[in-house]
Amino acid sequence: MSEAQECLAEGAVPIGGATLVWATWQRDGFPELAMSLRELPEANVLDRETVGGAVVLHRIDDRVPDVLRLAAATVGTGAVRRAATVGGNLVGSSLRCLLPAALVLDARATVLESDGVHETDLAEVVAKRPVLLGLRWRTPIACDYRKLTGEAGGPPPLVAASAVHADEGGDRLRVAVRDGYDVLSGSATCDTDAAATLDALRGTDLGDLPAAAWDVVRSQVTGLLDGRGAD
Repeated sequence: MSEAQECLAEGAVPIGGATLVWATWQRDGFPELAMSLRELPEANVLDRETVGGAVVLHRIDDRVPDVLRLAAATVGTGAVRRAATVGGNLVGSSLRCLLPAALVLDARATVLESDGVHETDLAEVVAKRPVLLGLRWRTPIACDYRKLTGEAGGPPPLVAASAVHADEGGDRLRVAVRDGYDVLSGSATCDTDAAATLDALRGTDLGDLPAAAWDVVRSQVTGLLDGRGAD
């Protein structure tokens, strides 16, 4: 970690899979100094409640919650998933396919900057684009993920993610939706009636979703809450 910090201080460009920058470098020239995160131990962990930023997407399996596993499985092709990393998707990509899943897991991020290692929230990760060392979360009670089929050359397909967490005041539902390039999220206390929970979600940023996107949210939330009740 100390070596990586020194490299950043010297202006090194951090890379994981380089799937998003390789073509640009070939066209515009390669950086004078780059730093691979593939051998940094802290960036390569993968277990029940942690994933490192340098973990390639095809390694993400049933050790993590389904919402994150399914999100990773829908990114690009198999060849892309064997090279693309968690950090590249969340920090380097404009699509951020993993972001809705990370939001509903209420994940916290560990980042590396030239002045050291810090823990922060996902909003700062998206805004500042630091070196993402990893994500950490609490295992949810239940979760779900859906990515609609997109048209070739069209806008990014809609993504909806949801998760139920045990909180002191009762179970809490978190929902995040990628609509186009925008990601909206909200949370509400789980009511015994799914309709009441959905009404509460409408009072969050999710209320700005278009009708078609809200229909997907309604279907997902209803199924998730009904399934949780059956368990």
